[in-house]
Amino acid sequence: MLPRAETTPTKDGCMKKSTLRTGTVAALLTGSVLLLSAAPASADPGSLGSGGSSGSSGSLGSAGSISSGSAALPIPSPAGLIALAAASTQTGKPYQWGGVGPNSWDCSGLVQWAFRQAGVNLPRTSQQQANVGQPVPRWALAPGDVITFYPGATHVGIYAGFGMVFNAYGVGVPTGLTPLADLPINNIRRF
Repeated sequence: MLPRAETTPTKDGCMKKSTLRTGTVAALLTGSVLLLSAAPASADPGSLGSGGSSGSSGSLGSAGSISSGSAALPIPSPAGLIALAAASTQTGKPYQWGGVGPNSWDCSGLVQWAFRQAGVNLPRTSQQQANVGQPVPRWALAPGDVITFYPGATHVGIYAGFGMVFNAYGVGVPTGLTPLADLPINNIRRF
């Protein structure tokens, strides 16, 4: 249940009504908080972790995630959170094999559309989606990450946090959340 709007006094003694904003609702849905202060304030995003004598080989690429070699940090990407919020607007719509919306979806069509809303162009099929983006180890899984399932990457969804995946699961199951424990992970990607 979302909190109710509350009234609070302002400096001039007037009452001001506070309400939840869309971004707050999206953050509550994903159960995550993105702390942008993880990097120094004066850092050039293109040079994070490169150069210097720290020995770090990380970089902040166009995917928007910080990594060291092939191991990503458990920090959600902004694009992933936007895609998750977009996908959640499709809750309850039916599954249809080959569906690319807006009235019905298949798993990869939903993921492709959601990331397009975040400015990321993904390929169409789950098998193709399994081969793009930054690889993420399971311990670093964060909301907004794309997870493919089963050998051969025959299913895909967006991690929603709290052990849940947002996906277009299959015939007879409306688009929505599925427990991650119910699906065997093939790989995880971050954009």
